[in-house]
Order: sequence, then structure tokens, then C-alpha cells
Amino acid sequence: MAENILFGLAIIIVGGIAVQWLAWRLRVPSILLLLITGFFIGPVLNLIDPDRLFGDLLLPIVSLTVAIILFEGGLTLKFKELPAAGSVILKLVSVGFMITWVIITAGAYYILGLEFGIAALLGAILSVTGPTVIGPLLRHVRPYAKLNSVLKWEGIIIDPLGAMLAVLIFEVLLIGESVNLPLVALEFVARTLFVGITVGFIFAVTLVQLLKKYWVPDFLQNPVALMFIIIAFTISNIFQVESGLMAATVMGITLANQRSVSVAHIIEFKENLRVLLISGLFILLAARLDLSDLAQINIWLVIFILLIVIVARPAAVFLSTMEKRFIWRERVFLAFMAPRGIVAAAVASVFALNLEEAGNPQAELLVPLTFIIIIATVAIYGLSASPLAKRLKVAHPNPQGILIIGAHSWARALAKAISAEGFHVRLADTNWENITASRMDGFNTFYGNVLSGRALDTIDFDGIGQLMAITANDEINTLASLHFIEVFGRSKVYQLAPKKHKEGDEFEYLKGRILFNEKANFGYISSKYATGATIKATHITNEFDFDSFKKLYGDSAIPILLISESKELSIFSTDGKMIPKDGQTLISIVDPVAEKK
Repeated sequence: MAENILFGLAIIIVGGIAVQWLAWRLRVPSILLLLITGFFIGPVLNLIDPDRLFGDLLLPIVSLTVAIILFEGGLTLKFKELPAAGSVILKLVSVGFMITWVIITAGAYYILGLEFGIAALLGAILSVTGPTVIGPLLRHVRPYAKLNSVLKWEGIIIDPLGAMLAVLIFEVLLIGESVNLPLVALEFVARTLFVGITVGFIFAVTLVQLLKKYWVPDFLQNPVALMFIIIAFTISNIFQVESGLMAATVMGITLANQRSVSVAHIIEFKENLRVLLISGLFILLAARLDLSDLAQINIWLVIFILLIVIVARPAAVFLSTMEKRFIWRERVFLAFMAPRGIVAAAVASVFALNLEEAGNPQAELLVPLTFIIIIATVAIYGLSASPLAKRLKVAHPNPQGILIIGAHSWARALAKAISAEGFHVRLADTNWENITASRMDGFNTFYGNVLSGRALDTIDFDGIGQLMAITANDEINTLASLHFIEVFGRSKVYQLAPKKHKEGDEFEYLKGRILFNEKANFGYISSKYATGATIKATHITNEFDFDSFKKLYGDSAIPILLISESKELSIFSTDGKMIPKDGQTLISIVDPVAEKK
């Protein structure tokens, strides 16, 4: 028995992480592959049976895991994003949410033939999107900041609201009709919101005070934060059923927007934990399906899915984005971005089991219908979002721009050369004169310490996909590289060679990728620039190839960037070898003496 449990857990964990990696390699939505994997290792191959593996613990584990995921999502919500799109977000999670519920409920009743109560419950379950699917898609598509904020806020806020509506409908189904039903519903909603918001806020403030007073050592801060989430979720649910998701979300939002203590390490820990939890949850819940559930797929279900995609979502979006700040292309993109996620799956699983125990004949349809629609919407939106965003010109799917740490004279010259080739550039520095000069040159800048939390909140990352740390301070360059790895990924973070850099030293892994070549540290390049060297863009052709370039400019030239004909920008580093070819543009530092040869 113990061996079977161990085997089942190993399959879930190993399979989940492997699928996440495969999705990254194939550049497809990970959720879609996770659902397919869960279906194959469950009902198809019978490698695991979640209900037998976890027993009565399954659904509580799912609920608690969803709370942790929503807490992590709340940590990404910044109030500074609201001025640009706050009113639209509010409309989407209120008016838009209710419109979606009404349309889906009507479709489930008239198209699928469900009884009205079950149709209304299914409508509530399918009205939510959620961070588990929106987050990965946003990272894949990379829409403009305004659209990213709207979809992120909507996906996280709407989850507890959808769960609350589903619980309300579920309770009505159990107690039957009541003359005081409107009053009962209003009381339930008010109590759920009050308890969830209050508990989440109190626990967030308490955690902040503990961290502020140094009552929690550094090595225990992440475990203590996780403990607080679990306690807040549990206590909230004890006071009011299904208010725990709201408490977890509010706790995350409160922590994200306070300025008393840094929660960056907590965010990083929860992000890593989220990947593991999402992987396991989707595989686990998909494995609970039966092969017979595929019998639900028919022409009426296809019509119902089309109703959700081309009627319900567009209606909700267009009625919520009528203000002038959103142009038609942005509204179209929002209208075709609403995949369903883990909350829908979890809520459907919980309520289906309880309704089956209460003797409802159509309860067994909830889970298969929900999962089929999750798979369909993830496939539709996941595969179409990136091409649509590119066609509508509302995203940077593969941002090539560069954030340059350091805005001194030759950094500004480099920024001009990059900008002249059509790429986005941002400059950051603590020297006000450098920032002033950069702004006079027309560049978007950040004045201040890039290691502060304010930098991540303030810097405009639209179109920016790489970092070059080129200040005079080697320690700042290294720390900036480490700080921005979470934004760009380790492969896109570069720094100048330190004065005493030695390839293969024991702290190599703590640095960004080393720029240009071993001797090209700040002092060396600054000395060359001070004696007349310039930053030059050279178009490589068959007549003037790279050998001709080296012959003309000599070994003193320092290649910096290489731009392909398809506008792919690559940075020269010591751990990579690039040879410019015909049609590419080389940006380099060349000596004036060489130009006279």
C-alpha cells in the first residue's frame, strides 16, 4: 500500500515538472499539456487513482492548494496599476461577471438541457478565469502593461467571487425555494465578503508587524508566511463557508502593497511553490475523470463552448470597456482571453460530490462538463492569444529591448545606437546628471537604486527583454544581475567583466553573463571611449564580411550587439560565440585610429 502511494505521488510530481519543462520548450500553454497528461496517467493508463490515493483528504488538499495559489496571485497585484485600468477591472468583476454568469446559465439550461439550478451552478463555476491559466499565458504573450494589469487583476479577484456565487447557488439547491431568498442571498454575500476581507487583512498586518520587529528569523520567514496563509484560510472558512479564498487573496494584496517590510523573498518562494502546486493539481484533478465522460462531447456541447467564447466573454468585455482609454484593438484582445482554470475544476469537484450525496441526478455531469470546457478554452485561447496579440499589435511576444543599468556617456551612446535600430531602451542610474542627460536625449529612465523594490514597480518593462549592467561598480552590476534574473531569466542578464574576474571561480554562478570579452571591464571601455573610440553600427554584407570588419578595425574593436534581418537582437558574451553573417548588423566599439586605415 505504501509503495502504491509513493508511486502515485512520484508520478504526479515528476510528471508535472516534466510537462512544465516540455511546455516551455514547445512554447505552448502548460495547463493544456498538464490536463492531457493527467487524463492519460489516470483513466487511460490507470497509473493513479486520486480518490483512492488521497481518500477523504483529496478535496481539502485541493481547496487549501487553491488558497495558496490565490495568495501568490495577490502578491502580484499592485495598486499603482489601478489608475490606468481600475474602473475597467471593477466593471469586469462585477457587471462583466454577472453578464457572463447569466449567458452561460441560459446556455446550460437551453442548449445542454440541464435543470435550472444545476445550470446556474455551472454558470457560476465557468464564469471565473484564474491566475493558474492567465499567468502563464500572459508570460507567454506579454501584452502591453495596461492589458496585462486588467487580465491579471480580473483573473485573481474573480476567483473568490465565483466561488462565493457557486456556494450561494449550492446552498439554494440544498434548502430549496424560500420566500426570503433575496434577503438570504444578500446576507450571505455580505457576510462572506466581510469575513474574508477582514481575516485576510488582519493576518497580513500581523505578519508585517512580526517581520518589522524582527521576531521571525530570515530562515523561517517563508515557512511562517505559509503558516499564516493556512491559518487565515482555515479560520475564515470556519466563520463563513468558502470565504477562505477571499481571505487568501486579500492577504496577498495587502502584503504586496505595504511598504514597511520587503516581501520579495516570500514572493519568490511562493512563485516556486505555485509551479509545483499547479502541476500537481491539474494532473490530479484530470486523473479523476473517466473515459465514459468523453460521451458528453457532442454538437450541443460544441455550441455551448462557442457561446462561452464568442458571445459571453465579448459581451462582458465590450460592456465593461466602453470608456475611451481602451481602443478597439485592446478591447478585441480582452474579449478573446478568458481561459478557465483550477478554481473552476476544484469548485466543480467539491460541489458535484456533495450534490451526488444529496441525490441530485444531474450532479455527475458537473465535473466532466467543467473539465471538457477547461480543456477547450485553454486550447482555444492558449493557441490563439499570441497570434491574435501580434495581429492586433498589442503585445511584445518576444521583447528584444534592453534595460541598461548605468547612464554615463558611453552607455547613452550605446542606447542611441540600439534605439536607432528600432529597439526599446531603458536607462537607470543613481546619478541625477546622467539621468538628466538621458532624458534630454529622449530616453525613458529610472532615477534611483535598481535594487530597491520600487525599481521593479516603477520601471516600464514594455518591450524590454534583456539587461546590461554596465556601471563602474562591479558589486552593483552583480547585484543588479541577480535582482533582475526573476524578471528576464538568467540567460538574458549580462554584466561587465569585474576588474578581477576569473572564469570558473567559485562564485561564477552568482554573476550575470559576462559581456563582450574578459578584458572589457568598465575602466577599459571608458578609457577607449575617452580617447576617441565610438560606438558604430556596421551592416555586414558579402562584400564587407566579418573578416573585412576585423581587417579594417583590428583586434581592438569590441563587438557588442548583433541584429539579424528578422530583428532578433543578440548580445556578445564570453560564454557564447557569434559570427556576424550577411544581412546582419553589428554594433561595436571601434577606435578612431583604425577608421583611418
